[in-house]
Amino acid sequence: MATHTVTSKDGTTIAYERSGSGPALILIDGALCSRAFGPSAKLASMLAQHFTVYRYDRRGRGESGNTLPYSSAREIEDIGALIDVAGSTASLLGLSSGAALALEAAATGLAVASVIAYEPPYVDEAGGSKGEAHERELARLIASGNRGGAVTYFMRDMVDAPRPVLVMLRLMPWIWRKLKAVAHTLPHDAAVMSGFRVPRARLAAVHTPVLVMHGSKTDARLKHAAHAVANAVPGAQHRELAGQTHNVRPDVLTPATVQFLTTPA
Repeated sequence: MATHTVTSKDGTTIAYERSGSGPALILIDGALCSRAFGPSAKLASMLAQHFTVYRYDRRGRGESGNTLPYSSAREIEDIGALIDVAGSTASLLGLSSGAALALEAAATGLAVASVIAYEPPYVDEAGGSKGEAHERELARLIASGNRGGAVTYFMRDMVDAPRPVLVMLRLMPWIWRKLKAVAHTLPHDAAVMSGFRVPRARLAAVHTPVLVMHGSKTDARLKHAAHAVANAVPGAQHRELAGQTHNVRPDVLTPATVQFLTTPA
């Protein structure tokens, strides 16, 4: 599929692909994912039967640029540039930290038609400052050149992945290389999550249709976060996807997305 580019407000080049036909839908990846790694390729192929789907490399990943210093506001501008390419408006489907970006884009007043947010990881509701500590530690590891350490810290200390999963990833060098290639963007995701606490006042400014989802088998903290986000966004819908975890299956997420975006309000 052909790669296109658009220039964001600060001059950063953002690479994207377009497929399908119909209303515009932009896919926004979570941490460590890009067009080369993650669920967006399968999602795009399924959703393209209903929408014009745009999937892109978030800044610093894949073929997109990485203008420094990083700011989450610039990521919102990237989404705005893609909306301009798509036409007058677009819906957003965000996964994990990408879901937080999608909600923030709607809160800023971009021409967002609808938002589907799958498991935005606001998991520090107790206010224990773990979020800020995670961001500092990731930045320290990247600054020291320890990309593998940053991925390990993210998976072990933040995602709470079982040790066998980490061992398995290291034994698959073709995957481990892809993870390390975008490890420098992990502090970006931490910044997007603003301390990993639900930004209720900010979410109250979202006045576009929103569907917040989580899996029935996901971490209890993520379920709680999804409910909290749905309660904070005026008029938001909430849905649980049976049998799903944080790594939601595209063939389960797709019909839920299509139903929400095609059902009259």
